[in-house]
Amino acid sequence: MALAVEAAKPAVQSLHFADLWAALRAGARDFGKAPQFGLFFSAVYVLGGFFLIWLGAGHVSWTLATSLGFPLIAPFAAAGLYEVSRRMEQDQPLRWAEVLAIVWQERTRQLPWLGAIIVIYFLFWTFLAHMVFALFMGLSTMTNVSESWDVFFTANGLTMIGVELAIGAVLAFLLFSLTVVSLPLVLDREVDFVTAMLISLATVRENLLVMLLWAFIIAALTLVALLPWFLGLMVVLPVLGHATWHLYRRAIGHG
Repeated sequence: MALAVEAAKPAVQSLHFADLWAALRAGARDFGKAPQFGLFFSAVYVLGGFFLIWLGAGHVSWTLATSLGFPLIAPFAAAGLYEVSRRMEQDQPLRWAEVLAIVWQERTRQLPWLGAIIVIYFLFWTFLAHMVFALFMGLSTMTNVSESWDVFFTANGLTMIGVELAIGAVLAFLLFSLTVVSLPLVLDREVDFVTAMLISLATVRENLLVMLLWAFIIAALTLVALLPWFLGLMVVLPVLGHATWHLYRRAIGHG
């Protein structure tokens, strides 16, 4: 089933803090109505995490290669959740063949380009993290961190951790700003990925405090969900995925 083409340029709407709770409630409702889809698409992330752990220490090159491929797959899992919410919103039937067909069709549209941007971003982030590490710890006597973390509790080590966290937070929020609206937008409308990212940035800029809180909620819930061997992600990710769709619908005009 082809998605309808909407030529009108989306208009950014003002968001309020109440919209976040409404989106979360709607996300939980969608997951509760069709948990089989949420569990299926979140399994991509959970199994991917287990696979990276299975590669483990001593296989750094394989871990990096898999990590680079993962951002290309993850947007398609998110698109599946968006499509389920879109169908519920329009009272369309939820059939596996039709939902998966939409996800499959995305490979020829704009979603792979967004995945490629995320991969490039990940590479830059990894390079920058190594540069910061070398800047602060390059002349330090290193120890086996699996046996002792003492090197990280030195003045240089603590400063490095602080700088890494600060840079990581800024870069993470920038990536969030580029994708929070663009990912559902390219599924919903015939918009090129550059325009979609610009609209996403404009949405965050116009609703900065609300989107900062939304980014914090996503980070906090994901961190908590990671603790029990990634299993919490089986619930948190689909709820956040569905909620992101509903927040997108509130953030973008549909005229």
